[in-house]
Amino acid sequence: MHFHIQSKTLFPRISNNFRVLFFNLYGTQDSKFPEYEMPTVTWGVIQGRKEKLVSRVIIFDYLKGLGIIPDELQDLELPSTVEVMRERVEFIQKLGLTIDDINQYPLILGCSVLHASVIVELAPVIKFLRGLDVEKDDIGFVLQKYPELLGFKLEGTMSTSVAYLVSIGVNPRDIGPMVAQYPYFLGMRVGTMIKPFVDYLVNLGLPKKILARMLEKRAYLLGYVLEETMKPNVDCLISFGLRKECLPSVIAQYPQIIGLPLTAKLSLQQYFYSLKLKIDSEGFAKVVEKMPQVVSLHQNVIMKPVEFLLGRAIPLQDVASMVIKCPQLIALRVELMKNNYYFFKREMGRPVKELVEFPEYFTYSLELRIKPGY
Repeated sequence: MHFHIQSKTLFPRISNNFRVLFFNLYGTQDSKFPEYEMPTVTWGVIQGRKEKLVSRVIIFDYLKGLGIIPDELQDLELPSTVEVMRERVEFIQKLGLTIDDINQYPLILGCSVLHASVIVELAPVIKFLRGLDVEKDDIGFVLQKYPELLGFKLEGTMSTSVAYLVSIGVNPRDIGPMVAQYPYFLGMRVGTMIKPFVDYLVNLGLPKKILARMLEKRAYLLGYVLEETMKPNVDCLISFGLRKECLPSVIAQYPQIIGLPLTAKLSLQQYFYSLKLKIDSEGFAKVVEKMPQVVSLHQNVIMKPVEFLLGRAIPLQDVASMVIKCPQLIALRVELMKNNYYFFKREMGRPVKELVEFPEYFTYSLELRIKPGY
């Protein structure tokens, strides 16, 4: 599985040349988010060289005592006192981030910006995330997974990516859960990353409405690389005999299929079906079209229902035919199959050949559908 996001390389770290001030935006009583009240920050702007060096050593010793590795902070203008740095560390921890998280992205302790007149603050980012309906308890988790969010302009990439997803049919109420699941899409450019992803799947025949539902449930799909993973996987499905007109249904049923190491999985499963079930390549393609999840099913899981059917004196050729007609058979619990089978034989008194002709019977609920219908 290949993802777009490589936080250490794809998103350059913010310039270290200028200091950043953290302001108390929510200090008033009518603040909407008092739990994110910013700490007071005092900067020692006018300090002699010696005093600054002493101050830096003291602050670094403090950070090391907490388990924070301050190496990447060497070029940053740091607060003048340990008290100010302590406030900042405590504020970050209040968001839910740990010392390990800070070590992953230590610039969070003193973010720098491209222009000295521009101020990067934690509070506006938090307010933005809360405005997307990201749960309060998820804020720290989101920043832990993707601390680079703190360096983005709110009116830039983050806003446009959200607006575009809503424009294709994603429910605005689902944006928050999507961010909690896969915050990296907030840093993706619409024109070069998200839109090409959407356009490709729509051109394959996947309706935007269905695609929107897929993304609401699995935002991580946006991390699949179009040229390196998605297109080769679609070509792979076609090469294994799947019909192009079936691809939208295949992807809608099992969206992860466009991000798997598919050639290896399909090759292994096709060989297994041929060896154990005597299903040829054409039959295997039909199985994948109807139930694409089979590419990821463990072979032990597949064989349990097959062995049950063979144990009922159903010939292997007929079992293969049943699987091609109704691939869901190979994912059923044997206990449920037994209950349906014995009711079919004892209560209904029907011949087994009818099960061969209508294997879907095993997928029905005995109590909710079969008995009431009988």
